[in-house]
Amino acid sequence: MDMLKQLRRTAIFKVGCVLLVVALMQGTAAASPFGQGVFGADVPFGSDTSLSINLGSNVSLSLTPSGGFYTGSASHTVTVTSTDVVGYVLYVHALGSTDMTGASTTIPASGNTTDAALSTNTWGYNTTGSTTNFTGMTTYSTAIKTATGPYKSGDPTTVTYGAKTSVTQAAGAYQISVVYTAVASNP
Repeated sequence: MDMLKQLRRTAIFKVGCVLLVVALMQGTAAASPFGQGVFGADVPFGSDTSLSINLGSNVSLSLTPSGGFYTGSASHTVTVTSTDVVGYVLYVHALGSTDMTGASTTIPASGNTTDAALSTNTWGYNTTGSTTNFTGMTTYSTAIKTATGPYKSGDPTTVTYGAKTSVTQAAGAYQISVVYTAVASNP
């Protein structure tokens, strides 16, 4: 009889452990509430959302004399294609350092946190097309565009880069690596 009680206790303990493990493994599933979708969006219902980015060509700045300085700007187009009905956010950041590096010297990124005139011996970017006002690049992702809706044919963003140097800045080629990231928006 004692052995039968022991077997029952063991069985009850094992069932209790299994139920505890199953309860711990269950996660919360969330679905979009009724009425929060995008009605009439031109994407097939139930299909996977796609998101791609085309960076266009590399940007090459040629600096020309302007007063006592050298200045220049150039643009390229970043195109995001997405079937996400909510939209996307486009980010940019420098990889590693914000300095353009040359053979023997660097040109640091501007300290501008919004589009403004560049200080001497700095560089920056903008999405306004301005050839005189730029924002300084950072090493952390900064949103440069938020777009709503699907863009099955692509959504272009023109990014303009500019630099301003003194006449004493060492001549030569300067380079920097910039990363663009497109992320689907969450409702």
